[in-house]
Amino acid sequence: MKIFTILFSVSLLIQINLSYAQKAPDPKMNQYITNLMSKMTLNEKIGQLNLSGAGDITTGQTKSSGISKKIREGNIGAILNLKSASKIREVQKIAVEESRLKIPLLFGMDVIHGYQTVFPIPLGLSCSWDLELIEQSARIAAQEATADGLCWTFAPMVDISRDPRWGRMSEGSGEDPFLGAQIAKSMVKGFQGDDFRKNNSIMACVKHFALYGAVEAGREYNTTDMSRIRMYNEYFPPYKAAVDAGVGSAMASFNEVDGLPATANKWLMTDVLRKQWGFKGFVVTDYTGIAELIEHGLGDLPEVSAQALRAGIDLDMVSEGFLTTLKKSIETGRITKSDIENGCRRILEAKYKLGLFENPFKYCDENRAKTEIFTPENRQVSREIASQSLVLLKNNNQILPLKKGGTIAVIGPLADNKFNMTGTWSVAADFSKCVSLLAGIKAAVGNETTILTAWGTNILNDSILDSRVSVFGKPTFRKNMPQKEMIDEAVEVAKKSDVIVAAVGECAEMSGECSSRSDIALPENQRELLKALLETGKPVVMVLFNGRPLALPWENEHIPAILEVWFSGTEAGNAIADVLFGKVNPSGKLTATFPRNVGQIPIYYSSKNTGRPLLNGTWFTKFRSNYLDVSNEPVYPFGYGLSYTTFNYSDLKLSTSQAKGNQVITATVNLTNSGKTDGAEIVQLYIRDVVGSVTRPLKELKGFQKVFMKAGETKPVTFNITPEDLKFYNGELKYDWEPGEFVIMVGGNSKDVISSKVNWQK
Repeated sequence: MKIFTILFSVSLLIQINLSYAQKAPDPKMNQYITNLMSKMTLNEKIGQLNLSGAGDITTGQTKSSGISKKIREGNIGAILNLKSASKIREVQKIAVEESRLKIPLLFGMDVIHGYQTVFPIPLGLSCSWDLELIEQSARIAAQEATADGLCWTFAPMVDISRDPRWGRMSEGSGEDPFLGAQIAKSMVKGFQGDDFRKNNSIMACVKHFALYGAVEAGREYNTTDMSRIRMYNEYFPPYKAAVDAGVGSAMASFNEVDGLPATANKWLMTDVLRKQWGFKGFVVTDYTGIAELIEHGLGDLPEVSAQALRAGIDLDMVSEGFLTTLKKSIETGRITKSDIENGCRRILEAKYKLGLFENPFKYCDENRAKTEIFTPENRQVSREIASQSLVLLKNNNQILPLKKGGTIAVIGPLADNKFNMTGTWSVAADFSKCVSLLAGIKAAVGNETTILTAWGTNILNDSILDSRVSVFGKPTFRKNMPQKEMIDEAVEVAKKSDVIVAAVGECAEMSGECSSRSDIALPENQRELLKALLETGKPVVMVLFNGRPLALPWENEHIPAILEVWFSGTEAGNAIADVLFGKVNPSGKLTATFPRNVGQIPIYYSSKNTGRPLLNGTWFTKFRSNYLDVSNEPVYPFGYGLSYTTFNYSDLKLSTSQAKGNQVITATVNLTNSGKTDGAEIVQLYIRDVVGSVTRPLKELKGFQKVFMKAGETKPVTFNITPEDLKFYNGELKYDWEPGEFVIMVGGNSKDVISSKVNWQK
């Protein structure tokens, strides 16, 4: 199952391979829906536009719940956050047996990075750069979720983010639109499979449309403001890729765009999503998104509900603005019946595509739930994918991989903390079955090695801050001991060891929704622990748990070995141990830049020149674009990641230096595994358009290959480049390429590249 070679070029991004969700309308479906709608009352049509929370259903009082009454009356079209095949069958039975028209319900949940078998957080997954493994993770998530009754997931989250203060960066694929688009397509394909009508296909929902990752100051739910040329070139591509891949639904974002919140933004929901991109699915709000338009200052509930419907919103999540106001809004002329019917039709079409009219209980097979969820096979895949997602940031003196034998001290608040291994949005996980780092290391070494452990410090010194990050019920397992006593205890344990593994970083809910941080450094109490461990003179390996890039200038300078492990999922401890002891040679590469401090934010590799750029090799020059107090350079650039071996790039050659028209040119580089260990390298292709009608980035990712190589081996790696790789949205928002000089760059990260030039004319 190991996949080591993957090649994707931008031509795949623009090839429109519309799947079943975006094909031309199905005449049979159209006729069925038309006949059904002819029998529906206005109230029943409005009811289809209402997405309700499970509420009192979760108590098991299904028949007597308030929601069941609404279902019987045809006032609910979908339900979120109800799980288990038996419960969903019971509720679906009310809809199809006790409501007038027997219309089935949709059942949705946030299946973000796995169901009960949890994979690395999406930011971590993206660092594998392995599209087949990423697709496989979504396929397994779909298999498990549908076995438990669900037919709809609120994923993938494809928001581009260049501000790690924003906690939801953990849910996306980083800073790059090209890579983000490829991953968006893989996730949609993995969730939805090749046929909605199969009982293991789950309808995906691309979110959050649009620009949510660019919220000001990295503060959750905040305002967004940018030019349209930037939207189209840097933030829209992953959403469009999901649409082109046939995603069945889309979710509106909380932020405003051009001064109008996305939930009420007709330009976004209708002009761009439906008219420009040809999206045929339905659009749902985020949680209470319509009601929140009131606080934005757009009017009362009847007014904002009408605005949202007119904008192109089809399904109202929890606010009940549609349910309680739309009938009156027809009478007052705010909306028309056709506005309601358009939304109703799209919801009914989704149910038809999923085969729910044919078999409302297709996802309610309890035998599947017993045999297809959290299987040993799924856990093994989770372990392998997690090991491919880890990024080796530093490895002085080849401390890693660790050798078995002797004594290892495993120290830190995340060493034996299984509840925090899966990260944010792991709502169906059984935390008690997750593998902690300590457990993974013990399993890896058996009786060959003595393992000592100590807590060392709490994740946070501040108990009030600690309580804020534990609000969803994932405790940090805070110890009520003075900091000095915990550190002293850890030092005594460390002195008895040959090497120290320090498990530090964030807890699971320090990133994710509503987990913005103004300071993204390692908490000071954890740094104090690291300083004390270093003073023992023992080699220290920092195992870093986090859901966002952190500012690590001190750690990079002082800690000899650093392994970025994100939140790696159910099998976290085993996967990390696989890498620590060399069973797996790390190959992950960063998909987001690690800044030196928050003052550099936003920081990303594909920046543009100013009229006064800082000269290469200089740290500060007066009247140039730089800082007085810190370098412009990040601690770790986009695409960066080390291996237990070394790779050398040489002899970049282009098939021609003068190209014309639709000619295909090749860029070939010699890659050598110059170390003593077999390993995989992610070879990255970047292009710079030197002169344009509008300013262009210094480099843009346009392709990558993951190449496995034996120790000492040299092989050529070739990329095919076409004019499609040169296209961008110009000042008139036309997607095209412009003739001129282009710099072709290939390397192991966005900073360390070798380059050549081509002149390309039309």
